[in-house]
Amino acid sequence: MGAAMFDTVLVANRGEIAVRVMRTLREHGIRSVAVYSDADADALHVRLADAAVRIGPAAAVDSYLRVDRIVDAALASGAQAIHPGYGFLSENPALPRACAEAGVVFIGPPPGAIDAMGDKIAAKATVAAAGVSVVPGSDGTGLDDEALVHAAREVGFPVLLKPSAGGGGKGMRLVEADLELADAIESARREAASAFGDDTLLVERFVTNPRHIEIQVLADGHGNVVHLGERECSLQRRHQKIIEEAPSPLLTPVVRAEMGRQATDAARACGYRGAGTVEFIVSADRPDEFFFMEMNTRLQVEHPVTELVYGVDLVEQQLRVAAGEALPFTQADLQPNGHAIEARVYAEDAERGFLPTGGTVVGLREAVGAGVRVDSGIAPGSSIGSDYDPMLSKVIAWGNDRAEALHRLDGALASTAVLGVTTNIGFLRRLLADAEVRAGALDTGLVERRLPELGGDGVPDAALVAVMLAPLSESLADTGDPWRRLVGWRHGEAAATRREFDVPGRGRVVVLATPDRDVAAAPSWRVELDGSAPIVCSVRGHGVDRTIVVEGRAQPAYVHAAGRTTHVAVGGESWAITEVEQRGAGADPSAAHADGIVRSPMPGTVIDVAVEVGQSITAGAAVAAVEAMKMEHTLAAPFDGIVDVVHVPAGAQVGLDQPIVTIQRP
Repeated sequence: MGAAMFDTVLVANRGEIAVRVMRTLREHGIRSVAVYSDADADALHVRLADAAVRIGPAAAVDSYLRVDRIVDAALASGAQAIHPGYGFLSENPALPRACAEAGVVFIGPPPGAIDAMGDKIAAKATVAAAGVSVVPGSDGTGLDDEALVHAAREVGFPVLLKPSAGGGGKGMRLVEADLELADAIESARREAASAFGDDTLLVERFVTNPRHIEIQVLADGHGNVVHLGERECSLQRRHQKIIEEAPSPLLTPVVRAEMGRQATDAARACGYRGAGTVEFIVSADRPDEFFFMEMNTRLQVEHPVTELVYGVDLVEQQLRVAAGEALPFTQADLQPNGHAIEARVYAEDAERGFLPTGGTVVGLREAVGAGVRVDSGIAPGSSIGSDYDPMLSKVIAWGNDRAEALHRLDGALASTAVLGVTTNIGFLRRLLADAEVRAGALDTGLVERRLPELGGDGVPDAALVAVMLAPLSESLADTGDPWRRLVGWRHGEAAATRREFDVPGRGRVVVLATPDRDVAAAPSWRVELDGSAPIVCSVRGHGVDRTIVVEGRAQPAYVHAAGRTTHVAVGGESWAITEVEQRGAGADPSAAHADGIVRSPMPGTVIDVAVEVGQSITAGAAVAAVEAMKMEHTLAAPFDGIVDVVHVPAGAQVGLDQPIVTIQRP
């Protein structure tokens, strides 16, 4: 595969994609070089690389987005090529141009293709000229606010405001009425400028009941272009994909063939080379009608489902194409096999409006099993901050059919445990169990409609049992001094062990555990939770990896004690449960801001303070905006009142629940 040309490749990215690219490099005997910011000095991708180069401080604009530092790192490390991964500089034509000047191969498309497809306005014009169906909307460049308003009115509401310079849902706004336009434009421009350094917006008609379908393409430098079928990415929240699958349960063979033809035509139209994705929007009401949305000139987050269905390593093909080789297959050679589904695991709290979370990974168990793949960027000890995207890993499952893939994915998520960081795993499992999802009746609004029904049920009894019994079970493994066993044993009647916990969402919970019978022979317990009727429970296994048996039902659990706080995961969800001497967890979310103090719901940066001391304000009015992990969150006044204190200015770094503004009742 041109290994003599690429004996060393620098991966200009971080997290799970850097680890995934390095896996293919290692399989082909290619030396890998990682780059890292100060925030990632001990990150997993740095640990796994053959060499690593520091490129700057935590802020991406001073590290991962610095073209000069990336190229300098490649030259200093002896790398002949740079793989950009996705995000950061992967769709910035400045990087391939700088690579060409430095004599380093860019593992991606030529800068002209990135230019043509990276700007959504130019991309629509390019593919439309090649006969590709496009969404009705604005086709001008550099539209000012007045022109955007005019274009939106011409297209007709509802419309979608989209940043011209980037994707991932950042800066995208759905506008359903004329009165919403001004605020939406201002907010979209600000978020687009922050995420991409460019606040140019375009307007498109919003397709009702839309489904998001994308086609994977591969092109070499010898004129060959093929597609590897489609992926459905309709399960989204705030335009950010959550679940992806291949193939789509919607498309017929005829529509699939036509969509694939248009995708390869789009790739040819811009002189594409390497792996890319052409994205289409399809109305669930008219599945035979589809429109081009954009082309991502890079590898996609969801590429593993295509790899599992087609048996092709897309990173390997990127390397081969960059080394000058021709594609080793034709379109006729590429036949799908089975079904694959991917779930993105984020550091976010579904119970708090999916706000980004953070912390240190104190314990980790990742899924294994038939048809299961995990692409992960974390390890025990990984620090999850607010500087970058909150995605931690991806769990992917393949099956002979969609039902089997869904079953395997749910099992894989259930056996996953990330302790110390709140994740969305429980939400993912509930979403996958939804009747419409299982039936394949998807659209991009399904998740938002289902949110009230997809909330969690709080900490389950099994988790409390695990926290209560883990140290008791551990003591039974001690074959030393029997008097050191912490089992509540005494001569005569068995004594109960009592512990009082502060439980997220449940407040104080008293747990009593009494040996059910001779603990030396049968370590089972009768457990009472807050005075409820006793239930028979036991713990199998020792250390952090356990099986909890509650009333005969076995559930995998993962337990890690840190002082008086115990991190526990059951069924994929994790919680921090603290003994009452260290209260703090489990505050009632409904009481937030009741004292008039508007607090930051996440660690991040205050990007706007919209009020000043003495100002009158009405309930629901915006008071400030906080940004973390590329997401902007607007904070609102909890009631009518007067602004009493502005605690921090715009630009300040804030922690979770840090006061930003205090409002007095009139």
